[in-house]
Amino acid sequence: MAYSRFTLSKVVENFQLTIIEGDRFLPDVPPISPSALLTDTLKETVPWAIAVSSEKARSEGIINPVLLEVRRRLRGKISVFSGEEFTVQPEVDLTGDVDFLISRSPEQLFIKVPAVVLVATKTQDLKQALGECVAEMVAAQRFNEQKRLSISTIYGVVTSGTVWRFLKLEQQVITIDLTNYSLPPVEQVLSFLVWMAY
Repeated sequence: MAYSRFTLSKVVENFQLTIIEGDRFLPDVPPISPSALLTDTLKETVPWAIAVSSEKARSEGIINPVLLEVRRRLRGKISVFSGEEFTVQPEVDLTGDVDFLISRSPEQLFIKVPAVVLVATKTQDLKQALGECVAEMVAAQRFNEQKRLSISTIYGVVTSGTVWRFLKLEQQVITIDLTNYSLPPVEQVLSFLVWMAY
């Protein structure tokens, strides 16, 4: 079963997770001003992606430029993967491609530990993407454990490109911040992503 086939109730049941809804876990980090490159890119691509309104357009035109800005901000110390196969445990259906994944490694030829941020994209209903994102987060947690690198927290994001919602996984507990963070402006979303990837 691909990650996209997981509903939130199914992933919680399959992996015995506990959900905490609504708690903001993100710190009060100062907004980060985007580079001129990101500003110019989003000025052109956000209206285009909204008009086209496909998941692919939003991924390419909004989400990918923002994630690459995070990589630039962290001076290439992280890697950003898009559409990468991330099969971790086929026997429990943790298999398939991830929309986006951030690893705390500069290696870009393959996913190397630790995998820390998973991003699932949808054009409209973010609630629909929660199950997929949580399944990918569980997979990242197990991937890191298989590589014998303990990472206490895995972060997740569900986004339409213009609306972002954040999650975290610690042990068997998923915390879902039910706040929708809008883009534009990009500054707050950018600061959260840099904080999570660092």
